[in-house]
Amino acid sequence: MTAAGTSRPSGSGHLRPGPASRPPQPPSVLQRFYLREVLSGLGLTAAHFFRNMRLHVARALGRKEARGAVTIQYPEERRPYSPRLRSLHRLVRREDGSPRCVACMMCETVCPARCIYIVADEHPNPEIEKMPARFDIDLGKCVFCGYCVEACPEDAIRMDTGILEFSSYSRNGMIYTKEMLLSLEPAGPGGVPTSPVPIPADRTVSIP
Repeated sequence: MTAAGTSRPSGSGHLRPGPASRPPQPPSVLQRFYLREVLSGLGLTAAHFFRNMRLHVARALGRKEARGAVTIQYPEERRPYSPRLRSLHRLVRREDGSPRCVACMMCETVCPARCIYIVADEHPNPEIEKMPARFDIDLGKCVFCGYCVEACPEDAIRMDTGILEFSSYSRNGMIYTKEMLLSLEPAGPGGVPTSPVPIPADRTVSIP
C-alpha cells in the first residue's frame, strides 16, 4: 500500500503513457480547408458525368445496349414492383358486373384512418343480402395499411392495381367513388398498371 492508501500496480511499479494521453496534432492547412477532399469529390463526379454522357450519346445514336445512368428512366421505364405492393384500391366485380362487396362494414370498421364510407342497399338478387349503394375511399386520409383487404370476408377489395400516380388539386378530388373503384383492373406482370394512368388531377367529385 502507498501512503495515499491506494495499491501500486504490479510489475515495474510505474505506468507508461498510452496513445490516449498524447496531445492531438493540429490539422494541416490542406486538412483545414478540405482542399484535397473537395478535389477528389469533384474528380469522381466529373468522371461519372462524362462516362454517363458518352453512354447517353451512344444510346441516342442507336446503341440500345448502352445505358448511361443507373437510375430508372421514369416514366418511360418502370421498376418491377413486388406482388405484395399495396397500390391504389379497386373493388372486385361479380360476373354480372355488380360489386362483390356485401356492405358488411368490416373494412369501414377496421380502417384506422376512417377513410372508407359505405351506404348499404338491397341487392337485386334475392340470394345476396346487401350491396353498397355508395362506397367511397378518401385517399387524402388513407395510410395504405391494407387492413381493409385483410378484413374483407368476400375478397371484394384489393390493392393490386399497381397505380401509384394519383393526385388532385382539391380535397374532394382525392375521394374515389364506387364507380371509379369498379372500373380499375389488376396490374399486369411486374406490377405494370393495366388501367389508364395517371388519373386526371383536375377531376371533381360531387359529395352528396
